[in-house]
Amino acid sequence: MTKTQNKTNEDIAGGTILRVTGPLVRAKGMAEAKLYEVVKVSEEKLLGEIIELHGDEAAIQVYEETAGIAPGDSVYRTGRTMSVALAPGLLESIYDGVQRPLQKIEEVADGCYIKRGIEADPIDMQKKWKFTPVAKVGDSVSGGDVLGEVQETSLIVHKVMVPPNESGVVTSIQSGEFIVTEEIATLTKDDGSVASLPMLQYWPIRVARPKASKIFPSEPLRTGGRSIDTFFPIAKGGAGCIPGPFGAGKTVTQQSIAKYCDAEIIVYIGCGERGNEMTEVLTEFPHLIDPNTGEPLMKRTILIANTSNMPVAAREASVYTGITIAEYYRDMGYNVALMADSTSRWAEAMREISGRLEEMPGEEGYPAYLSSRTAEFYERAGIVKTLGSEGRTGSLTVIGAVSPPGGDLSEPVSQATLRVTKTFWSLDSDLAYKKHFPSINWLTSYSLYAPNFEGFWKDEIAPDFAAVRSTAMKLLEQESKLLEIVRLVGMESLSNSDRLVLEVARMIREDFLFQNAFDKDDAYTPLNRQYGILKSIMTFYEAGQSVVNNPEFDFSDFTQIATYSEVASLKEKLDWDIKDYQSFQDRVKSEIEALA
Repeated sequence: MTKTQNKTNEDIAGGTILRVTGPLVRAKGMAEAKLYEVVKVSEEKLLGEIIELHGDEAAIQVYEETAGIAPGDSVYRTGRTMSVALAPGLLESIYDGVQRPLQKIEEVADGCYIKRGIEADPIDMQKKWKFTPVAKVGDSVSGGDVLGEVQETSLIVHKVMVPPNESGVVTSIQSGEFIVTEEIATLTKDDGSVASLPMLQYWPIRVARPKASKIFPSEPLRTGGRSIDTFFPIAKGGAGCIPGPFGAGKTVTQQSIAKYCDAEIIVYIGCGERGNEMTEVLTEFPHLIDPNTGEPLMKRTILIANTSNMPVAAREASVYTGITIAEYYRDMGYNVALMADSTSRWAEAMREISGRLEEMPGEEGYPAYLSSRTAEFYERAGIVKTLGSEGRTGSLTVIGAVSPPGGDLSEPVSQATLRVTKTFWSLDSDLAYKKHFPSINWLTSYSLYAPNFEGFWKDEIAPDFAAVRSTAMKLLEQESKLLEIVRLVGMESLSNSDRLVLEVARMIREDFLFQNAFDKDDAYTPLNRQYGILKSIMTFYEAGQSVVNNPEFDFSDFTQIATYSEVASLKEKLDWDIKDYQSFQDRVKSEIEALA
């Protein structure tokens, strides 16, 4: 760690501004500067980052409004790259796109309007944390090894790790209460030098944190969403996308996953969404109770609020800020889920900055490197064996919303995202207009992770889970074909077996896939109950096949049996276990057999 990383306000001689174009500033006299170095622009000390260097001329991306800055104003270097502060105190925080704490900035600004040039430490530098050592004097440690622990919130134990680029023998380690900048341990390196280690670390946001190796994903992220967990699951450590037009429910779906998934840490990035959507997150999350622990959800959540009226450059940086913090907790051995809403706004920020740099545009004006930047972002997801001798494993699941204009998935951002994500939840405006939520289209969505989970489903849920799921999806596909025939020649033209397919598919759609995210009982369904409900519905199909082909069978009798009217209430049976569902399935079989 360099001196200027510890003293971020210490400025180094820089250059002078040549011209200002929106959030982009060009300055000369920057021959000694480095790419991605953080600078302070003008006497107001506006935060900026060097994104292009040509000789002694630099292009600077400024993270604040640049009105009033003129040629001849000074630029000050800091000697450090754009980095995030990592230490106890991150959880429960609300940051902007470059890790400025919005609550503290409001106090400094003495009002709700943020003035230019305001600075506030991302971590409370005066708060003392109780540090309990794990390592001992004489231990040989390297990057990723745990030095000690801090109880960050009532839910999360913060593991203070050796920085990835440090190693040596522990020569001293202390126990007690410390602020994050105080020395907690010292290492003697191989060359004899001594490194002083505080709890506070910095890591550059555009560089993925190192790991020992990646692990093949074999366990799903359980979200409580029936259409997601059963039909289109995402792996712990996987990457997924939610594209859809305005009003289709992208934000509500992401918020539901954040509330109910079984990840230990949630990082929610609002990278350019409208203020009212981000406000809903900011006002609702602090009052939500985590269904997995009974504690406030914010105790394991970090929010990055960068709305569409904030500076465009900070929007571009916000996803990197969020994923770097997420990787830090992944390295502690936690399962982390990151929501990015919406990556289309992030891509638009890249497009604007690229235009200011006068780069050759690609399709629809987006930069030619859109696909590579998108891939770099999603590839930071994964389940990994972390650095360190403990052999910890941690996962980082990344779910990005995409807002294609008019729902057109052929546009560049959607296509770049689909190429690198393996779970695709296609939100359908027609389903949304019909008030069918979540509006995940079961005909166009897919999950390439599903084959990975067959062993998990068999061992943890039921031996026939995969078969029941597969048959249900086939019925939904058959239904779409049969409905075309019905539109042309009417229901009377169908055989009883086809009518059975339509009826069971309707049950799957209305009584299983439909889910109310605002009903606390319906919003979350454990995976074993999801299986019980779907298996009960499929029993109607399995038992019905033996009687519907009887020439004397009247299909209207099928809809009169007692269990038929009970299907809609299955998801309300919160206290049912597998025996209750089996009993219901036995009743279905006996009632249908009686029709023969």
